[in-house]
Amino acid sequence: MLKSQSNWIFTYNESDKAGTDSLADVTISPVIKQLLLQRGIDTDEKATNFLNPSFDQLHNTNGFSHIDKAVNRVKQAIEAGESILVYGDYDADGVTSTTVMVEALRESGAMCDYYIPNRFTEGYGPNEEAFREAHRQGFQLIITVDNGIAGIDEVAVANELGLDVIITDHHEVQESLPEAYAVIHPKCSESYPFKELAGVGVAFKFAEHLLGYFPEKFLDLVVIGTIADLVPLKDENRILVYYGLQALTRSERKGIKALKKLCQIEGKVTEEDIGFRIGPRLNAVGRLQDANVAVDLLLTDDTEEAEELANYVQELNTERQKIVAEITKEAIEMFESSDTDKRVIIVAKEGWNQGVLGIVASKLVQTYYRPAIVLAIDSETKQAKGSARSIEGFDMFQNCMQHRDVFTHFGGHAQAAGMTLPTENVVELEEKLDRLAQEQLTEEDYKPQLTVSGKLSISDIDMTLLETIDQLAPFGMANPKPLFHMEATPSEIRQIGATKNHLKMKFADAGVQIDSIGFGLGEKVPYLAKQTPVEVVGELQVNEWNGIRKPQMMIKDIAVTSWQLFDYRGMKNWQQQMDANIENNYFVSFQGSDHAHLPVCDKETVLNLNQTIESLYLLDLPETLDDIRELVQKVDFKRLMVCFSIDDSDYFRALPTREEFKWLYQLMLKRKSFDYKMDAPKLAQHKGWKLEKIKFMFQVFHELDFVTRKEGMIVPADNPSKKDLEEAQIYQDRKKWVELEEIFIYSSYTQLKTWISEQMKAEIHEEEMAYGL
Repeated sequence: MLKSQSNWIFTYNESDKAGTDSLADVTISPVIKQLLLQRGIDTDEKATNFLNPSFDQLHNTNGFSHIDKAVNRVKQAIEAGESILVYGDYDADGVTSTTVMVEALRESGAMCDYYIPNRFTEGYGPNEEAFREAHRQGFQLIITVDNGIAGIDEVAVANELGLDVIITDHHEVQESLPEAYAVIHPKCSESYPFKELAGVGVAFKFAEHLLGYFPEKFLDLVVIGTIADLVPLKDENRILVYYGLQALTRSERKGIKALKKLCQIEGKVTEEDIGFRIGPRLNAVGRLQDANVAVDLLLTDDTEEAEELANYVQELNTERQKIVAEITKEAIEMFESSDTDKRVIIVAKEGWNQGVLGIVASKLVQTYYRPAIVLAIDSETKQAKGSARSIEGFDMFQNCMQHRDVFTHFGGHAQAAGMTLPTENVVELEEKLDRLAQEQLTEEDYKPQLTVSGKLSISDIDMTLLETIDQLAPFGMANPKPLFHMEATPSEIRQIGATKNHLKMKFADAGVQIDSIGFGLGEKVPYLAKQTPVEVVGELQVNEWNGIRKPQMMIKDIAVTSWQLFDYRGMKNWQQQMDANIENNYFVSFQGSDHAHLPVCDKETVLNLNQTIESLYLLDLPETLDDIRELVQKVDFKRLMVCFSIDDSDYFRALPTREEFKWLYQLMLKRKSFDYKMDAPKLAQHKGWKLEKIKFMFQVFHELDFVTRKEGMIVPADNPSKKDLEEAQIYQDRKKWVELEEIFIYSSYTQLKTWISEQMKAEIHEEEMAYGL
């Protein structure tokens, strides 16, 4: 038995098949119909739109409140020769938003520049000093992108200075809005039907309204910001990403081409390429220094400059990875040495790089699956600044907003947030959030959730199925790659990777073979017994090697629901396979054997336990089969480890046959006497028997009173009673021992597990079941 690491949420059931009737007029496979229904796509029109994204499905920009007013103000600035400042943000969404807005303004004839605040000295969002500097430099209009909705005080300062501010943002709206000239925000626009655009999506919509046409040329930027910011890939976001990936694939932007080259992206660009390669590199710039370099990279039209900037971005990303690893290690050590019962993890330290704290928080969530806040302390200002990441079921934004007075600055989403607060308030914040978590979360909430879309057998998996599922791409938030549940017996289990930290299994059925890989699951191998069914949850993908394409499963989690037998018989180094945590493992010796470094106990100790045992080790053979029967019937264990060997086996000195006993007895009657020392060796040579066999047969005769001793000779008894061989105790003992060895020493793995399984189901007093070997 092996427990899953995650809670498996099964979204499919038999009613799903009946529910597909609601999509009867759409010509798609049953698998796709079920997956669409699970995503809330329950009409033919919705299904057609989802599977066939079109620009016609995008919403009209007129739905944004204030958008006409904002565009008119920009045109007024252009006509009057006013300077416009695009005020951006330092992450990938903010960088791409800035680029889109700058290019749209310049195409419209505006005199404009851009400014991205420094994460370390200014922080996120509008900054009073930056606005004052913009005024000093002669800017008359500021347009924020991917920020501004929380800048109430800063916008008020701008108004005092005579600066107009247009806010384009998508972050959560707080209690009140800034008194800006115009606010372009889907959640502040009652008439705009889709509320989940990324910052770059809002900037794109503003650019479209300003330019008067659909600027398809910006889609290569829009797709980067949208995927990197983890917004739901549905409705407009799905359309923008669908066509944005195509645009990114063929993009002629010098900066993007240089980035793709560094990332070793060739051919079709995927959402994974953005999420794991392009996005992190653009984010790395703002995490370590001013993000203007990233905007310069996207705006440049010079190939040499693009390559130079891309290489610099690559260096920063490498440095960022190193810093993240160091801070994560320190954060884990701090948490492990503190009160680990806390429902919310908060770690804070002076000297930590503020730019990477969101990544560190994410790693803490992945490790402990609890909400996490990581803060860098500034000893001069007495302020703690950092990032939060959360788990399903705990809305970080709403819970922190309940204690808004604790923060100097705060903003974000349900699963991610940024904050600044006085150092003295950190403990208070920890206590308040921990109390909220206790009220809102159950023990099950502290396990990751895997949403399972369907159940597959080995024979179901082929390239056609993968191509069918690919109709749902691009995948991302709110449209994840479907996870499937599969139960099968692996034909091969092994650890792979330089440090053996990955799991590889092969499954085969009806001529179909499927490879599966579980990254980071290599530690599970010692807990997986051969020839035992396992349950896995994973996603399907194509494995291409030397031009051959075949499906494989990427395992996300694994479980074994039945007891497992681990066969270590005759293995000298079996202790190397032993579970390092032996607190709930028991080592039983029937013969009182001494095993160094192991807490050995007897059978009775285990029988008196009233708990489930993780692993039950049998170190040697019992006297009888009943000893084993009693253990497996009365003890609740997950894994049974059979570790014994035997040096003096009776198996190959098997019981003589009845014909052999009859022949020897007749010989005795004929000869009238038998000198064991002289005659036994001759008899052994003549019949090809071992001396031990002859000795045993005479011992049986003696116990049954068939023979006796007279003057040192073995002679037949006078008028012996008629008895069966099995009446002799020595015969019975030998028979039972041979039977015990037959089952526990010389049986195959399958035979041994079958016998044990039968005993687990049987009654203790039941006679021994027939076991044909």
